[in-house]
Amino acid sequence: MSLSRPYVLVLYYSRFGATRALAEQIAAGVEEIAGMDARLRTVPPVSTTCESVDPDIPGEGAIYASLEDLRQCAGLAIGSPTRFGNMAAPLKYFIDGTSELWLNGALIDKPATAFTSTASLHGGQEATLLTMLIPLLHQGMVYAGVPYSENGLVATSSGGTPYGTSHVAGERSDRNVDDIERSLARAQGRRVARLAMALRPLREGA
Repeated sequence: MSLSRPYVLVLYYSRFGATRALAEQIAAGVEEIAGMDARLRTVPPVSTTCESVDPDIPGEGAIYASLEDLRQCAGLAIGSPTRFGNMAAPLKYFIDGTSELWLNGALIDKPATAFTSTASLHGGQEATLLTMLIPLLHQGMVYAGVPYSENGLVATSSGGTPYGTSHVAGERSDRNVDDIERSLARAQGRRVARLAMALRPLREGA
């Protein structure tokens, strides 16, 4: 990937792999838009102890995000499993550390979107997505959900909301992302990428 090309940062935390699978589909959708790259990044787990025990580079999957990844992105997609109707602590910990970007207005007028995975159909999908968008609005970002022009929103019997793509992983977290969830995730990636391309001139002319 050329560093000179604009990119959508696909930032996620995944415990058992379901949110990561959605992130990969959103990234694939982003890269369907000519001129836009996807940059997959994750965040490390948090611990109740003070010792740092995790390596700087994870053993598998995406590397850890930096503030610079976020500062330089043309758009953002964030994903997390639900924790009582909210994002998981590791992702919130990272987002809580972005005050510098807020002070500098670094993310104003950039498009953002969110996605999630839950164990059950009514496990807090929409609440998680809605609470995830709050810090994005504080950063001045332009939120983009999934419009009802995507037929999967009315056809799905599992995940999928207008607030962002969702997935039902099952109580053992062993249910794979299905075709409709995959289609919605790719559409969400395409949409945030298109908006990122469209909003770049607005930001550059500010």
